[in-house]
Amino acid sequence: MLLVTCVGAWAQSSSPSNSGQPSSAPDSASSPASKPAPPPPNAAPPRSDRVNANELGDDPGESSSKADPIDLSPPANDAKAHPQDSDILMDEGSSGSGDINEFHPWDPHKAAKDVEVGDFYFKVKKNYRAAEDRYREALLYKPNDATATFHLAQCLEKMDQADEARKEYESYLTVLPHGPEEKEARKAIQRLKGTAANAKAAH
Repeated sequence: MLLVTCVGAWAQSSSPSNSGQPSSAPDSASSPASKPAPPPPNAAPPRSDRVNANELGDDPGESSSKADPIDLSPPANDAKAHPQDSDILMDEGSSGSGDINEFHPWDPHKAAKDVEVGDFYFKVKKNYRAAEDRYREALLYKPNDATATFHLAQCLEKMDQADEARKEYESYLTVLPHGPEEKEARKAIQRLKGTAANAKAAH
């Protein structure tokens, strides 16, 4: 009887409910309630298939940028300064506007062909007027072409246009100061200067 009483007392003292130690099980009532995390913001752009085109008016839209619009128009005389950059250029004989009379596209192949034909008129046909036209056209398609410039100078000299011929010889030396025709060009300039001096003395 005494043994049963002792065992009962020992079991009662070791019970979790009667012990002063806190329970190892979590107390759901005392723990703070966990809040669900907010959903991430929707950073995706609006889908174009959700836009009703019928609801969009006919008025032109406005840019979202508040900055002043950028002027993309070319500067004045841009086509004249850079004729090879334009796909639409007026050909010889076309009337222009303002101070721009005519344009020719940059075409070195066409210029070389003009020089070839000009040489034929100059050397074979002795038709210096036709040769001059071809050399000048070559310089329209390829400005400062040394060969066309030198041959034009020769042609003008044959036509007794001393001042114009001298200018073209000088232009050749400006383009190619040490070109293959340098010596002949310098001799021609001196010769034409002498011719001009003699013409002035005669008058």
